[in-house]
Amino acid sequence: MAGPNGDPHVPAGGSGDEDGDGDSFGEEEYAAINSMLDQINSCLDHLEEKNDHLHACLRELLESNRQTRLEFQQQSKQQHTEPDVQGSQPPV
Repeated sequence: MAGPNGDPHVPAGGSGDEDGDGDSFGEEEYAAINSMLDQINSCLDHLEEKNDHLHACLRELLESNRQTRLEFQQQSKQQHTEPDVQGSQPPV
Protein backbone atom coordinates (compact mmCIF):
# COMPACT_ATOMS: atom_id res chain seq x y z
CA MET A 1 0.00 0.00 0.00
CA ALA A 2 1.32 3.49 -0.88
CA GLY A 3 1.35 6.61 1.30
CA PRO A 4 -0.15 9.97 0.26
CA ASN A 5 2.80 10.79 -2.02
CA GLY A 6 3.08 7.37 -3.60
CA ASP A 7 5.82 6.33 -1.19
CA PRO A 8 5.66 2.83 0.24
CA HIS A 9 3.55 2.57 3.35
CA VAL A 10 5.56 1.69 6.43
CA PRO A 11 3.40 -0.08 9.00
CA ALA A 12 3.71 1.20 12.56
CA GLY A 13 4.61 -2.22 13.92
CA GLY A 14 2.95 -5.52 13.36
CA SER A 15 5.29 -7.28 10.96
CA GLY A 16 5.77 -10.95 11.68
CA ASP A 17 9.50 -10.82 12.37
CA GLU A 18 9.42 -8.63 15.49
CA ASP A 19 10.35 -9.76 18.98
CA GLY A 20 6.92 -9.03 20.37
CA ASP A 21 7.45 -5.43 21.51
CA GLY A 22 5.53 -3.06 19.19
CA ASP A 23 8.23 -0.38 19.21
CA SER A 24 10.93 -2.17 17.22
CA PHE A 25 11.28 -2.04 13.46
CA GLY A 26 12.43 -4.79 11.18
CA GLU A 27 15.07 -4.42 8.50
CA GLU A 28 12.41 -3.81 5.83
CA GLU A 29 10.98 -0.88 7.76
CA TYR A 30 14.44 0.64 8.27
CA ALA A 31 15.23 0.15 4.58
CA ALA A 32 11.94 1.82 3.59
CA ILE A 33 12.55 4.74 5.95
CA ASN A 34 16.13 5.07 4.69
CA SER A 35 14.90 5.09 1.10
CA MET A 36 12.32 7.78 1.86
CA LEU A 37 14.94 9.89 3.66
CA ASP A 38 17.24 9.54 0.65
CA GLN A 39 14.42 10.73 -1.63
CA ILE A 40 13.70 13.68 0.66
CA ASN A 41 17.41 14.54 0.75
CA SER A 42 17.59 14.43 -3.05
CA CYS A 43 14.54 16.67 -3.34
CA LEU A 44 15.99 19.15 -0.86
CA ASP A 45 19.31 19.18 -2.74
CA HIS A 46 17.45 19.87 -5.98
CA LEU A 47 15.46 22.68 -4.36
CA GLU A 48 18.66 24.18 -2.95
CA GLU A 49 20.25 24.17 -6.41
CA LYS A 50 17.17 25.84 -7.90
CA ASN A 51 17.17 28.39 -5.09
CA ASP A 52 20.85 29.18 -5.65
CA HIS A 53 20.27 29.59 -9.39
CA LEU A 54 17.24 31.81 -8.81
CA HIS A 55 19.20 33.90 -6.31
CA ALA A 56 22.00 34.41 -8.83
CA CYS A 57 19.50 35.40 -11.54
CA LEU A 58 17.79 37.88 -9.25
CA ARG A 59 21.12 39.45 -8.27
CA GLU A 60 21.96 39.86 -11.98
CA LEU A 61 18.56 41.44 -12.58
CA LEU A 62 19.04 43.79 -9.62
CA GLU A 63 22.44 44.91 -10.89
CA SER A 64 21.06 45.39 -14.41
CA ASN A 65 18.19 47.48 -13.04
CA ARG A 66 20.63 49.60 -11.02
CA GLN A 67 22.72 50.27 -14.12
CA THR A 68 19.62 51.13 -16.16
CA ARG A 69 18.36 53.48 -13.45
CA LEU A 70 21.73 55.26 -13.23
CA GLU A 71 21.86 55.66 -17.02
CA PHE A 72 18.30 56.97 -17.03
CA GLN A 73 19.13 59.47 -14.27
CA GLN A 74 22.21 60.68 -16.15
CA GLN A 75 20.22 61.14 -19.36
CA SER A 76 17.50 62.93 -17.46
CA LYS A 77 20.01 65.32 -15.87
CA GLN A 78 21.60 66.00 -19.27
CA GLN A 79 18.22 66.77 -20.84
CA HIS A 80 17.31 69.16 -18.03
CA THR A 81 20.66 70.99 -18.07
CA GLU A 82 21.12 71.25 -21.88
CA PRO A 83 18.16 73.62 -22.53
CA ASP A 84 19.28 75.89 -19.67
CA VAL A 85 22.84 76.06 -21.05
CA GLN A 86 21.61 76.69 -24.62
CA GLY A 87 19.05 79.26 -23.49
CA SER A 88 21.55 81.27 -21.43
CA GLN A 89 23.98 81.72 -24.34
CA PRO A 90 23.60 84.82 -26.47
CA PRO A 91 22.48 84.18 -30.03
CA VAL A 92 25.27 84.05 -32.59
